[in-house]
Amino acid sequence: MRVYNLVENLCIAKGMKVPQINIIEDDSLNAFASGINEKTYAVTFSRGIINKLDDKELEAVIAHELTHIVNRDVRLLIISIIFVGIFAFVAEMAFRSVRTGRRGKKDGGFIIAIIVVGILGYVISILLRFALSRKREYLADAGSAEWTKNPKALASALRKIDHDPRIEAVVRKDLAQLFIDNPLADKKEVGFSSFANSIFATHPPIKKRIDILDQF
Repeated sequence: MRVYNLVENLCIAKGMKVPQINIIEDDSLNAFASGINEKTYAVTFSRGIINKLDDKELEAVIAHELTHIVNRDVRLLIISIIFVGIFAFVAEMAFRSVRTGRRGKKDGGFIIAIIVVGILGYVISILLRFALSRKREYLADAGSAEWTKNPKALASALRKIDHDPRIEAVVRKDLAQLFIDNPLADKKEVGFSSFANSIFATHPPIKKRIDILDQF
């Protein structure tokens, strides 16, 4: 009832329909929004985030997730995944053509060109997808701060979430991308591994998000 009341109050303030509310029975702290239209919109919270955040912090997290719904971020994510799949398909078909070895020199050169374009397109689309994912988290943070007029509450919530975001039931990277903090991310990596993962990260660093919220 506590969660529903907070969600309902925020939706009333924004003039939007209350989405479905789901609970994950896990003591860790995390949450995500899903759905592509009013019939499928939902916000999901772990039991831990409900029990371990106070009302202001939980309200800020809810506003963050509702902002994802308002911005239609899940639909945008699906479109980005489709583009990545298209380039992966092109590259795979070209590789298969080369393996058959039944092409002339001209055809061979054309296929190699397709492979190069496919690989470059795939890498660029992956980078853009992850950059877009990080951008939407910043926008959702800003949306929460504007919605609740309390950026400090979201910053406080993110500090708590950062200590224990892992949800045991989550094993797929595409699902992990939806959460307010990636439940699969390894926060202990350093050096080149850390730099590489920052490029391919689905979420911006929690510390940077908190620093931005503290400036509001």
